Amino acid sequence: MNPILLIQNATEQTAELAEAVAENQMNYIDMAIKGGWIMIPLVLLSFVAVYIFFERYFAIKKAASEDLSFMNKMKEYIHEGKIDSAYSLCQQVDNPVSRMIEKGISRIGRPLQDVNTAIENVGNLEISRLEKGLPTLATVAGGAPMIGFLGTVIGMIKAFFDMANAGNNIDVSLLSSGIYTAMVTTVTGLVVGIIAYFAYNFLVARVEKVVFKLEARTMEFMDLLNEPAA
Repeated sequence: MNPILLIQNATEQTAELAEAVAENQMNYIDMAIKGGWIMIPLVLLSFVAVYIFFERYFAIKKAASEDLSFMNKMKEYIHEGKIDSAYSLCQQVDNPVSRMIEKGISRIGRPLQDVNTAIENVGNLEISRLEKGLPTLATVAGGAPMIGFLGTVIGMIKAFFDMANAGNNIDVSLLSSGIYTAMVTTVTGLVVGIIAYFAYNFLVARVEKVVFKLEARTMEFMDLLNEPAA
């Protein structure tokens, strides 16, 4: 077979495929528009969910980062009695562990229970900062499908209303507007809710890992205070 004809046929098929893809994309946009005004809060919720996810992801990732030599230096300073150097080291490092230990160092000389309580209070504040926005993300996960189902009810009411007004002249095209609203909003609400749900649980798991690390460093520091000086 002529290679030139093969190339021409392939080019034509590629062009047809590109046109089909473009038409499908337009159909998706048209369907979203036909979902009605209920699509506006769903789109806004999707933007909120995406923003919270990425903002919290990078914040938690930064909080989870840790200098492996930090605790070794801290142990060396505490054993040598260089409290000021240990305090300065905590101020130079910007993460939840350093801020917790900084508060503990400022309480050295008091009963160990007071030191531990001060560290735990700072730890609770750090965890609260890490969890900022997560309740909103959970609300999106639960609220988006409900808004989608609201669109379903509105769409079905509209379809039945048009059907009742049409009398015996019922046409599928007459009911399409309400059916579009019902189906499109349901799918959109479920998609937004599912994505937000998985994003929420992913971030919660990341926060729990950071919490375990904070607890481990707290116990390590308290054990360090109980060790005899070298």
